[in-house]
Amino acid sequence: MALVEAEHLTKIYDTVDTFGRGSGASVRAVDDVSFTIEKGETLGLVGESGCGKSTLGRMLLRLIEPTSGVVRFDGAEITSMGARALRETRRDMQIIFQDPFGSLDPRLTVEEIVTEPLAIHENLGKPLLRQHAAELMGAVGLEVSALGRQPHEFSGGQRQRIGIARALALRPRFIVADEAVSALDVSVAAQIVNLLKKLQKEFGLTYLFISHSMPVVRYLSTRIAVMRGGKIVEIGDAEQITSAPKHEYTQELLRAVEE
Repeated sequence: MALVEAEHLTKIYDTVDTFGRGSGASVRAVDDVSFTIEKGETLGLVGESGCGKSTLGRMLLRLIEPTSGVVRFDGAEITSMGARALRETRRDMQIIFQDPFGSLDPRLTVEEIVTEPLAIHENLGKPLLRQHAAELMGAVGLEVSALGRQPHEFSGGQRQRIGIARALALRPRFIVADEAVSALDVSVAAQIVNLLKKLQKEFGLTYLFISHSMPVVRYLSTRIAVMRGGKIVEIGDAEQITSAPKHEYTQELLRAVEE
């Protein structure tokens, strides 16, 4: 059964000139996109930079409002939800950002960062928050001693683990991983991808994994959607997409990997 459904999603941005005035032109960042994500699967979304992948991922969470179209989460239409209902639904929907350096508040300790979602959504005392924080550190492979430190004291890979812990705090069912390993070197990126795979099994997660790297998407994904110029040009099982692609752009992406 589909956990996430997108129907005819479109996002149009009006362009401005160098003085900030409307130019009358517009850009279709996402253009009439429809797909589903099944419970427990990873849908890999791959395409070149600027093709609309991140905009699409954020629209699924309503971090960006679509110009038109519908998003459903577990059968409920979130594009028409009021603020209160959306707040409750967002407990089940989280995001891991691309930049492990810019996505963490440098003024907060790791404990404050990973328990912030719990402090907002749950009425828990400090001992329980501390207990949850320690459990989250264990889940992402960090020592409990990390809780008292601040983001600048960690490497990029460790910061991304902190970001993942924050995303897991409310025990979500669906996570958008938006270029979550693109800012990391290859060996660290591989560790994070393996961590995401392990956490999916442990927590029963469903992922939209956004990346411009076909090898990473191929390794992690159940199905793959290929995006170009705001449209999904091909979608199918990971094996079919990578071994027998039908669209010329998918073939081009795979040839680039071989080279």
